Amino acid sequence: MYYIKKRMEIAGSHSLRLSYESKCSRIHGHNWVITVYCRASELNADGMVADFTHIKQRVHDRLDHADLNSILPFNPTAENIARWVCGEVPGCFIVTVRESEGNSVMYVASDASAADIAAAGAL
Repeated sequence: MYYIKKRMEIAGSHSLRLSYESKCSRIHGHNWVITVYCRASELNADGMVADFTHIKQRVHDRLDHADLNSILPFNPTAENIARWVCGEVPGCFIVTVRESEGNSVMYVASDASAADIAAAGAL
């Protein structure tokens, strides 16, 4: 199995629709760090799991310097963003989203094995 990791920094704003009172309901921004892990049992015709530039185009180029509420069809929590990114990138099985130094989330695709998760930790 082959594994790759792509880390991207994204500046973006959002406001959260919450069931309770929170300062996060007001528009605010983050310098997000999104890390994408992809896997493939065989390399593609170009000898890659995926082209890093293609991953960047699907994630960074769409989200960077954007109001996430206006471009994403869901409440843009870090958890929802991680799940969405995983679905946007072929071969992706783990996404981490860090919205600040102390606040991170991880989404793991349901078909990821323990071996996949261990390999991602070694990258």
